[in-house]
Amino acid sequence: MARTASNFRCTECGWTSLKWVGRCGECQAWGTVLDNAENAVSSRAVVPIRVSASRAAKPITEIGVDEVTHWPSGIGEFDRVLGGGIVPGAAILLSGEPGVGKSTLLLEVASRAAANGMRVLYVTAEESVNQVRMRATRTGALQPNLYLAAEVDLAVILGQIDQVEPQLVIVDSVQTVSSSLTDGLAGGPSQVREVASTLIRVSKDRNLPVLLVGHVTKDGSIAGPRLLEHLVDVVCQFEGDRQTSLRFVRSLKNRFGPTDEVGCFEMTGDGIAEVADPSGLFLSRARQPVSGTCVTIAIEGRRALPVEVQALIVASNAPQPRRVVNGVDGSRVAMLLAVLERRAGFKLSEFDVYVSTVGGIRVTEPGADLAIALAIASAFRDKAYPVTLAAVGEISLAGEIRRASSSKQRVSEAQRLGFSTVLDAEALHLREALRLAFATSTAERMDVPAF
Repeated sequence: MARTASNFRCTECGWTSLKWVGRCGECQAWGTVLDNAENAVSSRAVVPIRVSASRAAKPITEIGVDEVTHWPSGIGEFDRVLGGGIVPGAAILLSGEPGVGKSTLLLEVASRAAANGMRVLYVTAEESVNQVRMRATRTGALQPNLYLAAEVDLAVILGQIDQVEPQLVIVDSVQTVSSSLTDGLAGGPSQVREVASTLIRVSKDRNLPVLLVGHVTKDGSIAGPRLLEHLVDVVCQFEGDRQTSLRFVRSLKNRFGPTDEVGCFEMTGDGIAEVADPSGLFLSRARQPVSGTCVTIAIEGRRALPVEVQALIVASNAPQPRRVVNGVDGSRVAMLLAVLERRAGFKLSEFDVYVSTVGGIRVTEPGADLAIALAIASAFRDKAYPVTLAAVGEISLAGEIRRASSSKQRVSEAQRLGFSTVLDAEALHLREALRLAFATSTAERMDVPAF
């Protein structure tokens, strides 16, 4: 009997199925399994085309180098993430959770560009023009060179580009725009692929920078096919907690600059404001030493930020004491608790442990291990360190401390901010670090049990 051909194929990984399913059985993506008959590719052979002399391949040594030019957007922190500014003809994708402030940031970028004499087209596919106008009034983003249109049809958006002839285009968002040439609902893989490909092609042909807003799924990844991230030149992620006003813009992909830069912003009632020096945002205002606190110097992108780690130890009668963390990695805190108990003699198995950072920042790098361990030890002993102490280092399961990356930059930033004592020595054991830390606040050295 002849073998039955597969009728459905996943557009992400190519997995095939005899019947339609909502979720791919290989890559676990939702909504990517489509009818193979509707998306079949012609099997006819491709005929070679004679290449003209202007497009003929040349040795790489004979090809000239065109320096990439950036023009500043007017927002220094955003330019830092982009590598110096916006490049003509670049396709930039900005993703983030709902309500984090993506539209507010891009409206401010559009306003600054229009104020510098550029003609900007802002296409909103999620809101009405009146809603955007109200936000622009509140944030002071009204400019005569800023054109606004509310469209969800790709063909109409292309017509708006032809009519306005802008120097910058912003589309909010790419998942809500659809094309009549492609089947499926707006936001589907085929629609997102068609819309993004068309806008990027227009961007390259006209040397026109395009900023696209992308939705994210519940796990934080960009919604739609992964091809979207490969098509664009720059992928930026907008991070922030609704409970705090602090926002971060990270560069995940950048063909024109570094991918380890971070921009810091603050959401206010008048819009979004850049924070050029966020060194004081993650420290408490206590003037006197408080037990259970320790400062570390974290690296966010290429900048060093002081972050205060706070810990609280409470006696517990429960069979399984609570371990509550906020802003730090819970599994790493559990590992540090085990190291403190086994290598330093702190009996923490009968206590509830709470660990948190100040200001809502999230620190997951190993360089914060020593500060977390010192904060827990300070809370357990109820002894405070001096406010001029900072600690940086990674702790191994054996209790040894390894020097964190960018150590010189961390120490330099700590000294600039007034931290006269920085514990970052390599080949130092946790017990010795605890003795040194407590020796800075009291002449009596802490009695730490041996192994």
